[in-house]
Amino acid sequence: MQLTLAAVASIFAASSLVSAAPLQRRDTKMMTSQTRLDAAGAVYFITNEGDENRIIAASINSDGTLNLDRAVAAGGRGSHGLTDPVGPDALFSQGSIKASAKGEVLATVNPGSNTVSLFSIDSKTPTNIQPLGDPVSSEGEFPMSLAFNSDGTRLCVLNGGAVNGVNCYTVDKKTGLTAIPNTLRSLGLNQTTPASGPAGSTSHVVFSEDGTQLLASVKGVPPTPGMIAVWDVADDGSLSADFNAVAPPQGGLLPFSMTLIPGKNAVLSTDPGVGFDVFDFGSGNASAAVAIDGQNATCWSSFSKKTGNFYLTDIGTAIVTEVNVDDNLKASIVKQYPQTQGAATIDNEIATVNNKDFMYVLAPGTQTVEVLALNGPGDAQHVQTLDLKSPTSAAGVTINTDNLQGMTAFIPQ
Repeated sequence: MQLTLAAVASIFAASSLVSAAPLQRRDTKMMTSQTRLDAAGAVYFITNEGDENRIIAASINSDGTLNLDRAVAAGGRGSHGLTDPVGPDALFSQGSIKASAKGEVLATVNPGSNTVSLFSIDSKTPTNIQPLGDPVSSEGEFPMSLAFNSDGTRLCVLNGGAVNGVNCYTVDKKTGLTAIPNTLRSLGLNQTTPASGPAGSTSHVVFSEDGTQLLASVKGVPPTPGMIAVWDVADDGSLSADFNAVAPPQGGLLPFSMTLIPGKNAVLSTDPGVGFDVFDFGSGNASAAVAIDGQNATCWSSFSKKTGNFYLTDIGTAIVTEVNVDDNLKASIVKQYPQTQGAATIDNEIATVNNKDFMYVLAPGTQTVEVLALNGPGDAQHVQTLDLKSPTSAAGVTINTDNLQGMTAFIPQ
């Protein structure tokens, strides 16, 4: 998904329809002879293969490093969006797999089957995930992003295909997912299935900090900017009939990921057309587009509670950019951390392990996960490169540079 402004406008192709028939097999392939019983937590991402989607689970050690553990059938198929040339970031999204620590549940999209699957997480052995109910319809096409509410009792999906928009569910630890009435809402985008992109595609869905709003980001087609669609969430989980479209600040083009700015009615949104945008949903006066010099496609972001800063990844330059946002919502670049050239760093997640934050970055270009210790503001240290290719091959698990997607973490509470 390497973008230039000249190239972004031309990234559209013909549509082809993907089968929505689900796969019911839920087998597990182990990548270790012995699961860690003293794990501090786990990270998860998806293979997103067209014949069968799998969740790869790795345990987190007490020092923040990872051990590959298992690959679990997700109960559906993966898919790749329509783009030229074909490359990593198949779903043009962030949040394709999400864990809820409070709910002790994990959910993933199956974009080739148009379904969502829910799993329980064993808090004592977090790589041990078990299906809860059957995969359910996303009620749209090409599901590509998920969001749990704060306590893990509700889940919403963002569909990015020809039938696009959001749909939400209640989460039951015995029966799985049940659609919530009056949450199926359309974005009305002129899209295809699989989705065409990256330009003009949906990106990410999140709840607001107080849970009263649901936000979905949509990239523009330059020179036309994209938007963040905002629905109100009622006490019963239903959504307002219509969304409020919030345009990027001047200079913004392609809202991608959205990371909440704690204590503020605002988000930091990566923007591969410029760097990143700050959306101020309060007065709007602090909204701003911020350039990252030399960036190629900055698309994913996470927040560190320990350092108080945001960390953004660029698929083209393989650079992690650390950003500070002050109390007035003024953003500045703190430091940059180059990773292996060609790593194609995409989805990332930050987790607190033994009172210290670690960043986990999926790097499909090198088929690795890069682990950074966030020692303090302006002090991120690379501590591990986790190889995916050899262990998955030995276990008979298919992974493909162009299909790997997602990154989420679970730390028992």
